[in-house]
Amino acid sequence: MELKQKFIELLNKRGITSEEDIREYLSDKPQKTYDPFLLLNMEAGVDLILSAIEADEKICIYGDYDADGITSTVIMLEVLSNLTKRLMYYIPSRFDEGYGMNRAAVEKIHDKGVDLIITVDCGSVSCDEVDYARSLGMEVLVTDHHTITDKKASGLVINPTQKECPYPFKYLAGCGVAFKVAQAIVAETGLPKSILTRTLDLVGIGTIGDIVPLIGENRTLAKYGLRAINTSARENLGALIEATGLHPGHITAENVSFVIVPHLNAAGRMDHASKAVEMLMEKDPARVRELAMELAHCNSERKHVQEGIYKECVAIVDEKFADSKFLVIDLPNAHEGVTGIVAGKIKDRYYKPTIIVTPTGDGCLKGTGRSIDGVNIYDMLKDNEELFLRFGGHAAACGFTMKEEDLQKLRGNLDGAAGRIFEKSPETFDRNISPELKLEPADIDLELMSDFDKLEPCGCANTKPLVSVRGNVANYSRIGNQNQYMRFTAEMDGGITLPCVDFRDADSIESMFQKEPEGIFDFMGYLAARTWKGNTTIQMTVENAQVNLKD
Repeated sequence: MELKQKFIELLNKRGITSEEDIREYLSDKPQKTYDPFLLLNMEAGVDLILSAIEADEKICIYGDYDADGITSTVIMLEVLSNLTKRLMYYIPSRFDEGYGMNRAAVEKIHDKGVDLIITVDCGSVSCDEVDYARSLGMEVLVTDHHTITDKKASGLVINPTQKECPYPFKYLAGCGVAFKVAQAIVAETGLPKSILTRTLDLVGIGTIGDIVPLIGENRTLAKYGLRAINTSARENLGALIEATGLHPGHITAENVSFVIVPHLNAAGRMDHASKAVEMLMEKDPARVRELAMELAHCNSERKHVQEGIYKECVAIVDEKFADSKFLVIDLPNAHEGVTGIVAGKIKDRYYKPTIIVTPTGDGCLKGTGRSIDGVNIYDMLKDNEELFLRFGGHAAACGFTMKEEDLQKLRGNLDGAAGRIFEKSPETFDRNISPELKLEPADIDLELMSDFDKLEPCGCANTKPLVSVRGNVANYSRIGNQNQYMRFTAEMDGGITLPCVDFRDADSIESMFQKEPEGIFDFMGYLAARTWKGNTTIQMTVENAQVNLKD
């Protein structure tokens, strides 16, 4: 395998150094996967499931309302349906119930005659709810991937993040854990392996969509998942792909992240996630197409609502909180289905930890937050847990419920804590963008682009390579329906030119060009080959630009 030296340099920087590791990393048929029975409680969990099936007991799959939870639910239902028809599923409402198990849901499930609840993508810390289910006479098997801190549900929990779990890969998504359970069931029962491989398209979608690190076993699952998506006989997924305008056979990880996953998530954000589960499992082709179009409508509505809320947040921050180090924005009329996305976008715009709160209508507020590197939002909430009725999350994201009267205290506490971080380490609040590779003009060719393509699927912990080039600027102009973007040409040594586009901050980059019309700039961004009318060119999507003095 002939690789360009710059590409080998990139792999080495990412810790992929040995010939064997490089071969595995670049393989179309990666082998990095592990025995499912290495997961703590897997053997006992499979025995519990098979005993329930043998006793003709009713089983409920309890999922979550995001793409990972949706795909996890369908994976488990599909595999178990080959062994029993006594199945149902339950996904809580984002609006009325929130994430994870709740007592009211447990009661509803019990009233439907369920004997065994299998959670997917949730349940690890649902201590009270699991105990309550058991008090009603039901068994509970938890399968999950979320971090377990100071408490854990009783009974059988299959979760690679448990400290005592010997499983060698700790970063599986919820659908990855569900897949490993399915793998163990197939091995134990002798079911055809085709039943398992049929679910790989869902595993790929959930793994990419949940933004878990695309390394190790996740990379294996995502690669096989993408292949299954592009060759899948799953007509239901084909209907969604058609409704989204993607091209079957040419679906990339980026398409999954920015098109397929948002459409599945839109069901839970704007309506109910069960609509996405139904779309993936429905047998009637006409109904499948109808549901796929409904998801497309939900996603369009989501984007429209999201844009309005984003603009409202920007106005509030600029007017009230420009000097705050931790943004806590209260929106009395916002659609809570999209506040998490907007919090992430506001965090990116101002590069400050951000929480958006909305009223629940009973004197309480529901909050969702996103944070920057170096500011652990979960720990900051933990320091204020007396203010919350419930809360959860991890270093980069959080969710909580609290009383309205405590909002100002929370805002002051969080802003004060962030201010102390700033005083000690002000660089934490600077967006640190540094290139992995510095390229000379001669390095930039279609051969390097072909090597970069071998990095796919790209995502968390396996990003597209951020590179830098140096050059002058020519022919810059605004583009976009509101002139919000910038297109220009970087003129490099040897008369070589590179088309560039900036989608992040056109105002700043235009101001820089106007101040230094003859200046030399270092441009950092992502390269991609674009083909138009048979002509292929290389373009950079610019993430940052800085003036550089001539050598």
